[in-house]
Amino acid sequence: MLGIGAFMVIRSESMLSTFGSINFFEQHLGTEGGSRLGYKLIGLLAIFIGMLIATNMINGFMEWILSPLIMAGQPK
Repeated sequence: MLGIGAFMVIRSESMLSTFGSINFFEQHLGTEGGSRLGYKLIGLLAIFIGMLIATNMINGFMEWILSPLIMAGQPK
């Protein structure tokens, strides 16, 4: 996962030429290079999740992210 994320960040131009542009990123992240930035953001997210998995911190992170939903479902 770390390798895929690093590849996406480093080679965003080749990702763009292989898979094409993504309309959502082009609309919301600028007129030129929105898809390149989108591929880089997806790559950074993959690196972050890969680091969480590699260090076995994914469970604690998921509990922290979902804690508002878990607390809302418990009776008082």
